[in-house]
Amino acid sequence: MEQQNTRYVVLDTETTGMPVGEGHRIIEIGCVEVMGRRLTGRHFHVYLQPDRESDEGAIGVHGITDAFLVGKPRFAEVAEEFFEFIQGAQLIIHNAAFDVGFINNEFAMLGQHDRADISKHCGILDTLMLARSRHPGQRNSLDALCKRYGIDNSGRELHGALLDSELLADVYLAMTGGQTSLSLAGHGADGEEGGDGTGSEVRRIVGRQPGVILMATAEELEAHAERLAAVAKSAGGPALWQTLNEA
Repeated sequence: MEQQNTRYVVLDTETTGMPVGEGHRIIEIGCVEVMGRRLTGRHFHVYLQPDRESDEGAIGVHGITDAFLVGKPRFAEVAEEFFEFIQGAQLIIHNAAFDVGFINNEFAMLGQHDRADISKHCGILDTLMLARSRHPGQRNSLDALCKRYGIDNSGRELHGALLDSELLADVYLAMTGGQTSLSLAGHGADGEEGGDGTGSEVRRIVGRQPGVILMATAEELEAHAERLAAVAKSAGGPALWQTLNEA
C-alpha cells in the first residue's frame, strides 16, 4: 500500500539501440518526482553524448540524432546528480528491465559497482507488469494505457524520456487510485481558490424546492449491473462497497 510520505520517481530513458549487451548506451534520462500522489514539480532531465552512433531504428523511435548529441555531457558528468535524485525513491518504470539494465551498465562502466545494481538503492515498480495483471490479453504500451485511462498524449509524436515519464506518472496515478482526497481542494469557505479547506462555516440553503426522485428503470439497472461486472473484471475483484452490501 502506498504511503503518503513515500517518494516516487517516475523514470524513462532513451538509448542508441538495443540490447545493452551490444554496447548500446543511454542518450536521454527523464525523471519526475511524485509525493502524496501529486507531481511535485521537481524533475531530472538530461541528454547524453554516448560516444557511439545510434541505430537508425532507434532514431526512428525517439528522433534524437547523433548530431544533436554532439557537445552534450557524458554520463560520468551527471552520474552523481542522477544518483542523488533517485536514491531511496520508489522508481516507477514502464518495462523496468530495459531501463534498469541500461542504468546499471552505465554505472558499471564507471567502475561504480555498488551502484551497478540500483535495486540496492531504490525500490522498482514495473508498470508494464502491473498493467498486464490488470488488463490481461490487452495492449499495454504507454500509448494504449493513455487511451484506456483518458490521458492526453497528443503531443507524443516521438518517444522522449521526460515527456514519457510525465505521461507515465499520470497513467500510474490513474491505474492505482483515481480520486485521492474527499476534500474540495483549492476552495476556501468564501469560494475563492487557495483556501485551507477546513470548511469551518456551514451555510443553510433556504428557498430551494424539494427535488424530484426518479427511480431507475429495469433497463438502466441491467446496464448498471453489466458496467459493475466489467469494472470488477478489470480490477480483479468487486468494489469494497459491493462486498459490504453482500455481507
